[in-house]
Amino acid sequence: MASFVSHLECAYTGKKYQAGTVLSVSESGKPLLVKYDLRRISEQFSRDDISNSNEDGFWRYSPLLPVEHQKNRVSLGEVVTPLISLERSAKMIGAKPGMALIKDESRLPTGSFKARGLGLAVSMAKELGIEQLAIPTNGNAGSALAAYASRAGISTTVLCPDDTPEINVRETLIQGAKTHLVNGLIGDCGKIISDGESSLGWFAVSTLKEPYRIEGKKTMGLELAEQLNWMLPDVIFYPTGGGTGIIGMWKAFAELIQLGWIDCKLPKMVAVQSTGCAPIVKAWEEGKEFADYWEDAETISSGIRVPSALGDFLILNAIRESGGFAISVTDEETLEIQNEIGRRDGLLLCPEGAATVAAYRNALESGMVDSNQLAVMFNTATGLKYPLPPVESHIEKENVDFSVFLD
Repeated sequence: MASFVSHLECAYTGKKYQAGTVLSVSESGKPLLVKYDLRRISEQFSRDDISNSNEDGFWRYSPLLPVEHQKNRVSLGEVVTPLISLERSAKMIGAKPGMALIKDESRLPTGSFKARGLGLAVSMAKELGIEQLAIPTNGNAGSALAAYASRAGISTTVLCPDDTPEINVRETLIQGAKTHLVNGLIGDCGKIISDGESSLGWFAVSTLKEPYRIEGKKTMGLELAEQLNWMLPDVIFYPTGGGTGIIGMWKAFAELIQLGWIDCKLPKMVAVQSTGCAPIVKAWEEGKEFADYWEDAETISSGIRVPSALGDFLILNAIRESGGFAISVTDEETLEIQNEIGRRDGLLLCPEGAATVAAYRNALESGMVDSNQLAVMFNTATGLKYPLPPVESHIEKENVDFSVFLD
C-alpha cells in the first residue's frame, strides 16, 4: 500500500520538509510532524474499513501511518489494549462505576506503550535504510527499541541513568541492545548520544528528535476512538514526561475530524506529573509557552522523570486548546493508589499509571472534573517492571501458627 504522507512540517514555524528522507528536527531545532493527504485517505478508506480490518494492534491504522511498504512493518504481535472499568476502586477515588476507565498499555510487546512509538520509529528506520539507532531512556523505551530493532536486524545503543529500574536495563540488554549506565539523568544520556552521532554514525531516536515515534503514539488516540464507537471520553489523564502521548493523541483527533470520522466534543487533555519533576505543571500554571528546566528531578515514576521536554510547547498547546490542565501528585499518593487498585480491582499499575488515578481522584475532589464525565486514565506499562513490596510473612511447616491467617 502506498503511503499517504504529503510532507513533514516544523511544529513551531510551519516550514515544510520533503518526505522520504532521513530527518531529525527542523532547522529551528523543533520537532517535525508528519502530514498526510487526508482528502485522498477519505476517498479510499472509511472508518468501517478500519473497524472491519483483520489486522491486530496499531498496524490496523496503516493508512494513517507513514510506512509505505508492508515488508518494512516491524511487528512483535501487537494487540488492541483493553479499556478496563474501575469497579471496586471507584468509590474509593470518588468516581462512579463505569465512568473511570483504565487504558491498559501493559498488554503490548515489551510490556509498555513504548512499543507503539518505537515500533513505528524502527519500521521507518528500516524503510529509510538506517543501520544504527541510539536512544536515551529511563527504562521502557530502551527495551522497546532493543526488541523492535533486533527484530528488524538494526544495531542499537541504549544509555540509561544509573538508577533506572534494574529490570528495564536487563531486558534491554537481553533483547540485543548495547546497553550502558550513565551517572546522570536522561538529559545527560541524550547529550552523550548527540555528541556521538557524527563520529559513531548512529541515528538518535530520542523523544521528538525524529518524526515517527509520535505517529506510533497517536495510535492510542485512534484506538481509543474506535473502542468507544468513534466517540471520545470527556477527559484523558496521561502521565507526561516527554509528552509524545498527549501530542500524538491530539494530532490523531485533529486528523479524525478532518477525515470526518468523528463528530464529537474533544476531551480535556490532562498532563500528569510528579511533584518531584513537574516542569509542564509549572509552565501551565504560569501561563508560559515553554517549560523551564526542572532542577534535581526525583520521583519513583521514572518514566515521567524528564526535566526538559523538547515538545513542551506542543504539550502545553494540547492542554490549553482542549480546556484541560496539568497536575502533579506526590510519590506517596502514587504508591497508595497503586496498592489500593491492586487490592481492590486486581490491576498491577505501573507508578506512572497509578499517578494518573491519583491525579483523577484529586481532580474530582477539587472539582476540576465531574464524576459524571467519562474519564480515561493511561496505564503505560506493567507494574512488574518496578520494585514491588516484599512478602514478609514466613511460615514454619513444623509448627504452623494458624493465627497468622486471621490478619
